[in-house]
Amino acid sequence: MTLRIGVDTGGTFTDLCAFDEANGQVHVRKVSSTPDDPGRAIVLGIQELLEQMGGRSIEEVTYLAHGTTVGTNALLTGRGVRTGLITTKGFRDLLELGRGRRPHLYDLQADKPEPFVPRDLRLEVTERVRHDGRIETPLDLDEVRAAVRELKEQQVESIAVCLLYSYLRPEHEQQIAAVIAEEFPEAYVSLSSDVLPEFREYERLSTVVTNAYIGPVVANYLGRLRQRLAENGLKCIPHVTQSNGGIIPFATAEKMPVRLVLSGPSTGVVGAAAITSAAGSPDIITFDMGGTSSDVSLVQNGEPKVTSGMELDGRPIRSPMLDIHTVGAGGGSIAWIDSGNHLKVGPASAGAFPGPACYGNGQDATVTDANVVLQVLNPEYLLDGQLKIDAQASHRAVKAIADPLGMSVPEAAQGIIRVVTANMARAIRVISVQRGYDPRDYALVPFGGAGPLHASRLAIELGVDRVVVPETPGAQSALGLLMTDIRSDFMRTQITHVSPENAEDIAKIFAELSDHASDWFDEEGIETERRSVVRRLEMRYAGQNYELPVELPEGDIDAAAIAGITEGFQRAHDRMYGYSAHDESVQAVTFRLQAIADVPRAEIVRAAATGRKAQDAVVAHRDVYLAEEGDYVSCPVYDRRLLDVGHRIVGPAVIEQMDTTTLLLPSDVCVVDDVRNLVIEIRRSPNE
Repeated sequence: MTLRIGVDTGGTFTDLCAFDEANGQVHVRKVSSTPDDPGRAIVLGIQELLEQMGGRSIEEVTYLAHGTTVGTNALLTGRGVRTGLITTKGFRDLLELGRGRRPHLYDLQADKPEPFVPRDLRLEVTERVRHDGRIETPLDLDEVRAAVRELKEQQVESIAVCLLYSYLRPEHEQQIAAVIAEEFPEAYVSLSSDVLPEFREYERLSTVVTNAYIGPVVANYLGRLRQRLAENGLKCIPHVTQSNGGIIPFATAEKMPVRLVLSGPSTGVVGAAAITSAAGSPDIITFDMGGTSSDVSLVQNGEPKVTSGMELDGRPIRSPMLDIHTVGAGGGSIAWIDSGNHLKVGPASAGAFPGPACYGNGQDATVTDANVVLQVLNPEYLLDGQLKIDAQASHRAVKAIADPLGMSVPEAAQGIIRVVTANMARAIRVISVQRGYDPRDYALVPFGGAGPLHASRLAIELGVDRVVVPETPGAQSALGLLMTDIRSDFMRTQITHVSPENAEDIAKIFAELSDHASDWFDEEGIETERRSVVRRLEMRYAGQNYELPVELPEGDIDAAAIAGITEGFQRAHDRMYGYSAHDESVQAVTFRLQAIADVPRAEIVRAAATGRKAQDAVVAHRDVYLAEEGDYVSCPVYDRRLLDVGHRIVGPAVIEQMDTTTLLLPSDVCVVDDVRNLVIEIRRSPNE
């Protein structure tokens, strides 16, 4: 029997989840994050978790997976390394020119983000590959050698290489890498033909520069953490989450850190999809609200939606990832008043330190402080007593917001909740309404330390009538690490007309990608019976400039398969844009293949009723301020550990557990299902 641990590092807390195969039990632990060195909190958390489990040894751990925000934070704070760029002559300024668009169309004062590579470190070399892959001008190796030597003199730590059309002919980039290995072996090197073998030169350039910029930061962090875990006795190979929801070994991730940009939130979506599908709710919107931000994503038929890229702080990043949208709205988001005397919340956060005022160090009013004032949160302690709460500090912080607005303290606290709810609703509309999906057709699945606290209000804002709260929502991302697979993505751009006549050409490209996947499986030591692949095509009408992803089912690629994916594209286009043009020629642009290695995972265990009464789970009563009632109302407080399958609770009520608190508004009806989820029916009035 094995002991498996998932660790998710957030801005405020580091969550740990262990699954003991010997008895099927799941154990959860939360410790404060250590932003200066995230690995310190991870090692401390593992030690405390193992002690909580009865003094288990780290040597018993056979699987450890980690979700990290180190790369993302380095990007957002501009703390990457000094990076150089080698590119095709004439394309030195592409990184700044971009697509020639202003960040905000009607804001003439808006500035573009500073490029990660300053102009004096962007060097050109003579070479040219044509759009059809033909080499028009050979690479000048003398220029390459001079450029590398200049970058070495400039004391760069990392070098990005991006040549025109290198996704068709990578030889020139590979030759440059060989010269760098000779002249500057200590440099971290990123080739665009490795990182992103796709068309659209600006996006490819931005992505490879991003990879080079954060590469040493992520590699050093993972290397130190791997060494520290080994020194503490860990015997297994540690893994880290990718943006696509899968995991890869630390050593592999160090070469491709750009694929970790959404490492933190991705596995929470994967775990939520697995849990709710087992409970009969395969169509969901996930809502992960932590201390610093909220991450939302859409899952259809039990499968999270995927995308080929995102824009982070104004810079495009192309990499296979789950379609997750992030907004600066978390428990630690700071409330403030703008120059027009309007109440705002976020995106600035109090973080792990100083944290919300109620934690004892901060002074600013945060969303957490608002919930303490409203007494939705326990005004004495959180985390089963591990974290003491200073309710008076929250009152003082919120009063500083209330007085300038001419409001009472509870009214100001409720105002903070309303503002942050509106912010989160906007984020959910981005991944639903703006993608052609109606949020009312989905159940809302909140997790993270603050998700269940705000779920009912958010559901009302969106018109959603069903909320499903998992058993361990506060550590859902850590639990998701125990429910995901090892994954790697392979892709190639080759514009091809989708027609029965070209079925053989399409099959040939996927066969080549499949060969690359087989090599990767062999390198990772994955047994044949654990291997599977998912094939996707990014398609468009001829003449369009943007593509839509369409999955290609298993089996031979013949005329029937071509007809199937063409029809799938027509449906996707109709959903996104409101029309389809069946007479137009359809093109396949980018071919994608995801290799998946199945791993043992935490099982979803169905429980049976024990005969306890719901009233037996009431451990206290607390006055909670409810805007619906306009005053404080006495609410029963339930201990979730004492709730049983089939228990039914009618709001208003508060359900507490170690890792989160769930609020039931008046008229909400909650039932515990056989997977121990809290299934909440949102009713606008008692008569619904």
